[in-house]
Amino acid sequence: MANRIVVDPITRIEGHLSIESEIKDGKIVDAFSSSTMVRGLENIVKGRDPRDVWAFVQRTCGVCTTVHAISSVRAVEDALGIAVPPNAEMVRNIMEGALYMHDHAVHFYHLHALDWVDVVNALSADPVETSKIAQSISNWPKSSPGYFSDIQKRIQKFVESGQLGIFANGYWGHPQMKLPAAVNLLGVAHYLEALEWQKEIVKVHTILGGKNPHPNYLVGGMACAINENSTGGLNAERLAHVGKLLKQGKDFIDQVYIPDLLAIASFYKDWGAIGKGVGNYMSYGDFPVNGYGDPSSFKFPQGVILNRDLSNVQDVDHRNGDIEEFVNNSWYDNYKEGAETGRHPWEGETNINYSGPQPPYEHLDVAQKYSFVKTPRWKGQAMEVGPLSRLLVGYGRGNKEIQDAVNGALKHLDVPVDALFSTLGRTAARGIESQLVANWTLEFYDQLLLNIKNGDSRMANMEMWDPSKWPSETKGVGFTEAPRGGLAHWIKIKDGKTENYQQVVPTTWNASPRDPKGQRSAYESALLDTPVADPNLPLEIIRTVHSFDPCLACAVHLYDEHGNHLSRVSNVGSCDV
Repeated sequence: MANRIVVDPITRIEGHLSIESEIKDGKIVDAFSSSTMVRGLENIVKGRDPRDVWAFVQRTCGVCTTVHAISSVRAVEDALGIAVPPNAEMVRNIMEGALYMHDHAVHFYHLHALDWVDVVNALSADPVETSKIAQSISNWPKSSPGYFSDIQKRIQKFVESGQLGIFANGYWGHPQMKLPAAVNLLGVAHYLEALEWQKEIVKVHTILGGKNPHPNYLVGGMACAINENSTGGLNAERLAHVGKLLKQGKDFIDQVYIPDLLAIASFYKDWGAIGKGVGNYMSYGDFPVNGYGDPSSFKFPQGVILNRDLSNVQDVDHRNGDIEEFVNNSWYDNYKEGAETGRHPWEGETNINYSGPQPPYEHLDVAQKYSFVKTPRWKGQAMEVGPLSRLLVGYGRGNKEIQDAVNGALKHLDVPVDALFSTLGRTAARGIESQLVANWTLEFYDQLLLNIKNGDSRMANMEMWDPSKWPSETKGVGFTEAPRGGLAHWIKIKDGKTENYQQVVPTTWNASPRDPKGQRSAYESALLDTPVADPNLPLEIIRTVHSFDPCLACAVHLYDEHGNHLSRVSNVGSCDV
């Protein structure tokens, strides 16, 4: 017999996710991942001008802003055979790089760190000891005993008031919290610093894209004209400010994020053997330096790894039948071919048909359809996507820059390569690639300045802007590596309008329900064999799920008719396994 544990909703993520786990003898023996929210943006854009679709689908997410827009304009450009100018490619790379820097740091400090850092325990820390630790791992200027003492006093006021504010609802005092008090204080201090820093790096999107979130894009390039000597467009002053923000971002990552990550990880090495997951990893590749049409130039290589075999990296093809989506366990109408059949996204459908239990309910009937997330597969295999997948594919492809970064982290922590396939590995991978992307983004910035210096001010290719030049029917695919993993949009255009549109997002790959073969996806697989010390305080479940940084859609909060927030961790009772 096993106990069914329901964590609903998983907090500190984008959107709404429920995890149901069966626990036997202190370990998870089965798990089910369910998204209980849906919006249908794919249907909203049907019949619309393909040049406008990016503005709609970018609203898929307010956290991973820009990447849906990039994927959308790339899909239309692919369908129409448009090659964007080098300046536009560099600006897109810079905006995406700034997103990585912001998104990964925010995830570590504000969404994931409280799974490892005990805020209340920081009250017992000696600020002098915290200062010594901080100065031993970094040259960051805010590291004096007085600084940490002031932070400690701020925490004390929260606790004494009985209102912990942003630090409420934590697993304080949980037996899995292992950090010394001095390190806990360090983590809390930098949590607060990251809140201030993240407001600055997003200004890159405002300068280059006009606003944040949801900056402006353009089919054929970018809408930000280069005009060095004018108050309008990208002038010398604005370009210089972008460079300043990128350098500040790199400094924060190098001197705060990475030292903290390595310091905290050193106390949780046992998590290098927990949360291994499905063992298949996929990267679409991204950050082109010689045009989007040349994947060999991508900073992140493309490829697929099966069964953790880094010696054999297979290619990804978005156009053939390798990628299919199934809806056998999803709340949509089955395809006419039957529930056991998948479809390539160009032929995909999004016909909502909720058949789950009516709330309130104790738990899902997982013998039936149990999620609004579809089930994508690559050659019939479940895939994990995200930072770990990107680094593993790059490592397997022989990318020396990636190999050196990964090997350096493993050496610092004194853990074997196998530790990468874990909850700890996912968390570490996100930090490692933050450093890589911060360096690359400055390279893109320098290249943009060089292009301008050499007299190239082109920012858009408008040769195919006029729909009268388009074929009557065409289709395209646009893909990117969003911070959370491989993202692709598929479009079919007929008579100048969007005939069909499908997007397969990273969390669709990672959080999908079982396929017709019964194969678990990444979340469900990663939770297997996870030890749970207290079923009523399942911190261990939260840690592994957060290591993927779930993003189900723009944040949805559920309330009952009386205005009470619906949140629960429940032990439903016993069930046969």
